[in-house]
Amino acid sequence: MTLSLRLRAGIVSALLLFTFLLGWHMAVQGVGTTQKLDPEYAKLLGASATTGKSAVPGPLDVAAKLWEHLRDPFYDKGPNDKGVGIQLAYSIARVLGGYLLAALVAIPLGFLIGMSPLINRALDPFIQILKPISPLAWMPLALYTIKDSAISAIFVIFICSLWPMLLNTAFGVASVRKDWINVAKTLELTPGRTAFSVILPAAAPTILTGMRISIGIAWLVIVAAEMLVGGTGIGYFVWNEWNNLSITNVINAILLIGLVGMILDQLMGRLQRAVSYAE
Repeated sequence: MTLSLRLRAGIVSALLLFTFLLGWHMAVQGVGTTQKLDPEYAKLLGASATTGKSAVPGPLDVAAKLWEHLRDPFYDKGPNDKGVGIQLAYSIARVLGGYLLAALVAIPLGFLIGMSPLINRALDPFIQILKPISPLAWMPLALYTIKDSAISAIFVIFICSLWPMLLNTAFGVASVRKDWINVAKTLELTPGRTAFSVILPAAAPTILTGMRISIGIAWLVIVAAEMLVGGTGIGYFVWNEWNNLSITNVINAILLIGLVGMILDQLMGRLQRAVSYAE
């Protein structure tokens, strides 16, 4: 991407953001409560029962609250009052734990499936049955058997991260040119040496594509999982703030979830491009 294209893209992005924020601000200013609210309920919402002030926070309110969170992100005042830094740290730790466990299982198994037509045919029915099951459907079973909400959340991340890595690894390995495999056989390389010296470098871009997809799905699922199990994490923070009727905090949490997801995706994207350039 040329500098000129990057500059123009940045200008367009800035204009789109400005337009969105301006529209949001004007919409909030122009929308009031059209019905009379109970005073206590209106107080919780942050609205006025008499003046028609909107209960929806504007961008300035959200920005002020976000700055308040970022000034002290790691405070801990009890089980239901922790900073967003702590909440995000718990979520990221669970995602990485389940994700790395999935990689340890999916990549070797994907190699085996890709290299062996027999194993491919034998495991395909199980994969086709288990793959469409929502990861959250496993949560009740995990809670019942593991009896630990944090480990159950990691298990759910493991399940949702497994399939993209497994299928992309198997596809990448199976797609390696047969000529290269035949050369390895001619040189009398062992299957292990062939896998690491010939197949892995050729299949690496496809494997990393699966890993990039998996990290995005894992980050998406952890929010829903933490809403179910409670305790700590950014998903629990969103649910807890909704129960407190703090829409401003909910919007801030959504922004932080998006930013962290973008960072994780960009990190995997950089790794993917580095491997592709090294080919």
